[in-house]
Amino acid sequence: MSSSDAHHSELGAFLKARRGELTPAEVGLPGSAGRRRVKGLRREEVALLASISPDYYTRLEQGRRHASEPVLDALARVLRLDDGERAYMFELSGRDAARPRRRIPQKVQPQLRRLLDDLSTTPGVVLGRRTDILAWNPLAAALFTDFARIPEAQRNFVRLVFREPAIRALYPDWEWVAQTSLAQLRMEAARDPDDPRLAALVGELSLQDPDFRRWWGAHRVAVQGSGTKVLHHPVVGRLTLDWSFLTCADDPDQQLITLTAEPGTASHDRLRILASWAARSADDPAADR
Repeated sequence: MSSSDAHHSELGAFLKARRGELTPAEVGLPGSAGRRRVKGLRREEVALLASISPDYYTRLEQGRRHASEPVLDALARVLRLDDGERAYMFELSGRDAARPRRRIPQKVQPQLRRLLDDLSTTPGVVLGRRTDILAWNPLAAALFTDFARIPEAQRNFVRLVFREPAIRALYPDWEWVAQTSLAQLRMEAARDPDDPRLAALVGELSLQDPDFRRWWGAHRVAVQGSGTKVLHHPVVGRLTLDWSFLTCADDPDQQLITLTAEPGTASHDRLRILASWAARSADDPAADR
């Protein structure tokens, strides 16, 4: 399947999934008597609301038609897409199909490495394409897991969220964290649907984890630049941490994630206790390089 075909096929599946979550009442349509044969909106109802022909919309879902920007805008409105979902739909429409895809192995940028080295009381992780973990500092290893013991080919945040018991146990709201990380991974799939490593990751997790398989089939997408994580750490207990992204100017596919706590809170104190504990127990400070 070509890149264009993959985009169109995924676009159709995405549109179908989104209309399946809306009811006629939610979009201002009268309900119909009797039992509906389909879950959510019918194709012809979406077409009516978007002011396009049912045939046009049907061919979009079947991957047999290109959509113009006005049509995409109308569908985003009708299907009540948020900003991330709208951006994802436009990616799938082929607007960036000609953009070159770089698949050379990523190495952490020197400036991000220096930043990590300077963050002695702040956990930091550098994520690359596919949420691959490119680098981390000792406090991030103390907070999450010893990344150095994980083979480089398996150092992927989404994989660890679903397959690493220590990571899963950290999150009281693991299900929300897992679904959010998966939704961000689907944005990656839209940007480069032909990436063989991403396809292998999705295939592996779909076979190994029924939750991943079910949630991936829901076609959820998300774009987040900051937020709050609650973790229950085995050494210092409950932590409420704010996280944010810093994108590398030289390689936008690399992002430094930092986690901080509000000064004066118990989480702030516990994070510093964890930093002291990590400094005492670190056997090999160069292990993450």
